[in-house]
Amino acid sequence: MSPPESLPPKLRVAVFNRTFSPTGGGAERYSIALVEQLSARHEMHVFAQNIGHQWPGVTYHKVSSPLRKPRWINQLWFATATWWATRRGFDVVHSHENTWHGEVQTVHVMPVKYSLFQGRHGVRRVLRWIKVVTSPRLLAYLGLERARYAARPGRQVVVTSESLRPVMAAAYPGSSAAISVVTPGITLPGALTADRKREVRAQLGLPAEGRCLLFVGNDYRKKGLEALLQALVQLPADVVLAVVGNPAHIAEFRALAETLKLGARVFFLGALMDVSPAYEAADILVHPTFEDTFAMVVLEAMAHGLPVVVSGPTYCGIAGLLSQRANALLLDDPRDAGELARVLEDLLVRAPLRETLSQGAVAFAAHYQWREIALQQEALYFAAVAAKTAPA
Repeated sequence: MSPPESLPPKLRVAVFNRTFSPTGGGAERYSIALVEQLSARHEMHVFAQNIGHQWPGVTYHKVSSPLRKPRWINQLWFATATWWATRRGFDVVHSHENTWHGEVQTVHVMPVKYSLFQGRHGVRRVLRWIKVVTSPRLLAYLGLERARYAARPGRQVVVTSESLRPVMAAAYPGSSAAISVVTPGITLPGALTADRKREVRAQLGLPAEGRCLLFVGNDYRKKGLEALLQALVQLPADVVLAVVGNPAHIAEFRALAETLKLGARVFFLGALMDVSPAYEAADILVHPTFEDTFAMVVLEAMAHGLPVVVSGPTYCGIAGLLSQRANALLLDDPRDAGELARVLEDLLVRAPLRETLSQGAVAFAAHYQWREIALQQEALYFAAVAAKTAPA
């Protein structure tokens, strides 16, 4: 009889997020899910300015925020405060923020340097540098970013999709050898019944009958809500839209919906602590984003068996993993309301296509469960510890 395998050592891990709440967005839900999964195996400590989460075995540390605006000053404050609090006593520091401190740095957005300089040459590049050196905000972000991705023993740079790997390598070539991909994940929900669908629609204030499109995103502009509203005008009157996300944008887009005479067909639900009821209430997820390094909401919707309409790989990281008309419908141009309306109209009238996409979505999502994703993250923690402690 072979001896039992020894358990891996328990690590003391610090995790940085300015906002540690499910309402923060996909990046925050990603961080939260990893902490929940790993808390059974390691001593997890969360450092955040806004904490809207509680989990057994997790220790929470409130980081002060004496000056929330301008945001770049708050970012510098958060980076400094978390460095001071975790400069000793932790095996691994894992940052989801633009900070210089941390063996593991997870990238959720395009690097500032890439956004500023990619594709700009000659005079255009010089003008962009003039803009940078005259902006304390840009200098702060670029300075933090450069320190964040600098090569050092144990440094692990995590990107959430393969499409982000070449972007990081182009912006910070020195980080290339340290880059790993750890995608978002899901926890597969139980089967949805007709009674449950009616129940959650009633809870959310949605019509009991009719077909419901779902939009989930905190930045309504960047995630393409305007084009979706314009497309909704062209769809049958029984099709309604539920909008989940940052309540700060509701007034502007409610006014747009009224201008388009869609007031009775658009339901702004605000930020939800748990988005699952919205997925259960909906019939189709629409995500015409202009920029997403992955788009966790698409994966979550697919886990619930929703057919998804999403921007193509040029705009959205997860789209590079999806197959047109097998598990998703991919948009060539998310700004084209006409294309979006045609795609949605076709999907709404073709029940076999909806069924194909639903089955394909669940099959796809099953390969991205959090328990497996967390083990990938854990392996990077141990790699960071081994590199830090290796003899020079």
